[in-house]
Amino acid sequence: MSHVAHELHEEFPQAAETLHSLKLSNAHFAKLADEYHEVNREIHRIESGVNPASDEATEELKKKRLHLKDQIAAMLAA
Repeated sequence: MSHVAHELHEEFPQAAETLHSLKLSNAHFAKLADEYHEVNREIHRIESGVNPASDEATEELKKKRLHLKDQIAAMLAA
């Protein structure tokens, strides 16, 4: 289990400028990025022992994060 946050700029280092640009110009992308950030932070707090959660709840959050990341990656590739 990793206790390292999976920030978008770390997940897509080659797309840092595009990430920033899309956050400013595309409301849907900004919403996805914000939601990814919230879910990612919650997972990080759980893995760090700050917030307790069941294994099932943690796995659901990880699935949600992966789904958001896939959507973000698709928008970056477009």
